[in-house]
Amino acid sequence: MASHLQKCMQDSIRTHDGPPVRYQLQPSRVNFDKLPDSESKLRKFTLGTCNPMYQNRTILLVGATGTGKSTLINALVNYVMGVQFEEKVWFEIISDGKDRPQSDSQTSEISVYEIFGFEGKTVPYSLTIIDTPGYGDTRGKEYDDIVTEKLQDLFCVHDGVAVIDAVGLVLKATENRLDDRMAYIFNSITSLFGKDMEKNIVVMMTHSDGAKPTNALQALEDAKIQCARDTNNIPVYFLFNNRQKEKVEPEKKEERAARHAFETSEDGLKEFTDFLGQSKPQSLTKTVQVMKERIRLTACIQNLKERVVAVEMKQRVIKNNRQELQKCQEQMEKNQNFTIEVEETYKVKVDINGWWDNKAVTCNNCKENCHYPGCTWAWDPSWCEVMKNDHCTSCSGGCHVSFHVKDTWRYESKTRTVKKTLSDMKQTYDINKALSDRKITLLEIMEQEMNELNKPKTSCWRRPSASSNNWKQTPLT
Repeated sequence: MASHLQKCMQDSIRTHDGPPVRYQLQPSRVNFDKLPDSESKLRKFTLGTCNPMYQNRTILLVGATGTGKSTLINALVNYVMGVQFEEKVWFEIISDGKDRPQSDSQTSEISVYEIFGFEGKTVPYSLTIIDTPGYGDTRGKEYDDIVTEKLQDLFCVHDGVAVIDAVGLVLKATENRLDDRMAYIFNSITSLFGKDMEKNIVVMMTHSDGAKPTNALQALEDAKIQCARDTNNIPVYFLFNNRQKEKVEPEKKEERAARHAFETSEDGLKEFTDFLGQSKPQSLTKTVQVMKERIRLTACIQNLKERVVAVEMKQRVIKNNRQELQKCQEQMEKNQNFTIEVEETYKVKVDINGWWDNKAVTCNNCKENCHYPGCTWAWDPSWCEVMKNDHCTSCSGGCHVSFHVKDTWRYESKTRTVKKTLSDMKQTYDINKALSDRKITLLEIMEQEMNELNKPKTSCWRRPSASSNNWKQTPLT
């Protein structure tokens, strides 16, 4: 056995006697978002030491829960390390056991695996693998969307991923149909990148017996998945088997089946790493710019929706109060201290719950949610993508960053019933001194406020240019 493999065995934890004997690799870990391990959703694991003399190739893997993506990553690592079938060993950087170093929440985080120190064993470069959480689990489409948002965070965060050499869409070779959700997932990922990335998007067929996956390829065609194609216009794909870590019994039949499984993956890995070595790296600079604008626009739309809900709630309250005032008009004219129960709207801080690092960037001046869920990696509001030139691009006031906080709560509009006298009501609903001087009636004041409330529903705050700090309210078209 090669000396470098013996060294890896010494530095790893033996988890199964085999054959093959299984070892858990012990990579070092850092968190991109600087959060504690239990809270981090952007993590990097590094095996070995980077040698700048060698090139690095970066792969992004995306697949549904249960497609065998973790086993595929382990197979990639073993191939790069130069592990052969005859050596009867198997190394795991991702473990399916309870003692895995990545913690029990493995399927909830974006993980980056850097593999250094094996350049020249089978490939002339080091490897970086981006592992996305399993899409399509029981938590639904909202969870899938959050996974995509965390992937955006990885590209935007300082010291994150700057280039991608290949995007691998992980799919079972036995698949004969992509349901709407799976097609949505693949299309959501491919839409993050520009047209130039299409030739770097390939299909990784797992659970393969080595035969051509005719049904799976047809499923990709039917779902119109954008990816690289060969000279025959067939999606570029690579075959892998997922049985390498299974215990091999001493019978000849079992040995033969295990060897076939290993060689099927080895052939696919050689073809894939050859493709990876020849592919042109795609910079994420433009992708990040588009993502940041998308984040700002999404935050602005979400904030605007909440403002519309708040305005409609206040309009409903005014309408109800106006009806009550009309009923009591005569009594109120006779008694200035007449007390009536009316509704009023107010904002309350509500705790945020969920499986992610759900924190909201809020404006204490406007009492609005400017970005929710907020940027995972943003330590404070000044780092949030909705901030531009120290001002918010989301809240209605376009307020300075100093008015904002990032915390585990968000604003929510509510209503309550209160008792007020006629004088209290007039004080509440007086819009300005001019209206008071004209002795405008309380009902007329409510009508005026109702008209004013309609304006924020059809406008938002925009800065004339990115270099200007002069904000103005303009109609939405």
